[in-house]
Amino acid sequence: MAIYIGHIDSFIREYPEWESLNIGAKQAIQAELRSDIYAQINNGQLKLHSFKLWPRIAIAAAIVLVFFGAGLFYFNLNNKQKQPDQLAYKNDIAPGKVGATLTLASGEKIKLADAVNGEIATETGIRVSKTTDGQLVYQIEGNTNGDHQINTLSTAKGETYVLILPDQSKVWLNAASSLTYSASLNERGKRRVRLEGEGYFEITKDKAHPFVVESKGQEVEVLGTHFNVNAYNDGSAIATTLLEGSVKVTSKTNASKIIKPGEQALNNGQSIVVDKVDIEKITAWKDGGFDLSGKNLKTAMQEISRWYDVEVIYDLSVPDELEAGGWIFRNSKLSAVLKLIESSGQVHFKIEGRKIYVSK
Repeated sequence: MAIYIGHIDSFIREYPEWESLNIGAKQAIQAELRSDIYAQINNGQLKLHSFKLWPRIAIAAAIVLVFFGAGLFYFNLNNKQKQPDQLAYKNDIAPGKVGATLTLASGEKIKLADAVNGEIATETGIRVSKTTDGQLVYQIEGNTNGDHQINTLSTAKGETYVLILPDQSKVWLNAASSLTYSASLNERGKRRVRLEGEGYFEITKDKAHPFVVESKGQEVEVLGTHFNVNAYNDGSAIATTLLEGSVKVTSKTNASKIIKPGEQALNNGQSIVVDKVDIEKITAWKDGGFDLSGKNLKTAMQEISRWYDVEVIYDLSVPDELEAGGWIFRNSKLSAVLKLIESSGQVHFKIEGRKIYVSK
């Protein structure tokens, strides 16, 4: 679904009226279009193969269905702009941003958002640099004793960052996460890192040196592959999702499973259950979006709270089994995300400071 969002945005920008709208109205239209088009696909009104064959025609048809079928051409924009939504314009919260803190073996902490581009540290033959596009890069230069130089890259709520390790493996860190590793990446012949929170990994192949991700007593061992690990402390299980290659997942009780592309291993600490999943939903965060379709509301709100650095408070009337829905960019303001969920009519939101109140 995510690959079609660009087509939708390009199409609506061709309307002359688009540039005359304020930011809040544009975000509301984009959120509503994505939500309704996704619903039409799920209901069988639109087929994904129609997007692949005739993307502009399919999108145009979807827009007509959304605008005219609902009787809401341009959302009655003139009225909307004359009556600003208090949720969007008074108490809105900006999305998270690129940022992280690097803690060196010496204990020195470097806030990467404030650091200048270029070399920011050296540790026993290892050069650490920040690139212009906001990535942290490790390079080995000559002999190194970096096995004992332990570094940690950590993101706060509302931050995300990309790390390139000495073997050129690439890691995307989600909000409120951390990755701990030796500066040389080598520990007793294996490339080993420790993850808290969520990370997406693209691992460089090296048959002689397996890559191991430790998380809350679990180990994921690979030779070279793409996978996602979600190991937040507030989650009921560690979720390991494979995109390419194969990985071995081992729990702290020594139970183990080998998973294949398109599969996810859920480890609750006692057992590992493997099932097929929609990969695009799992990795939407890494690609700059929230894919909330079919996702439990409270699970979705956990993701939202970490990205927007807010606390979510539920009224007792909100049941546990509600589902969120839709797809929206993570660079949207908080109000646009909440409106997308609210459009289902199941819940209502109120923002006060950095708290979101949820009610039926």
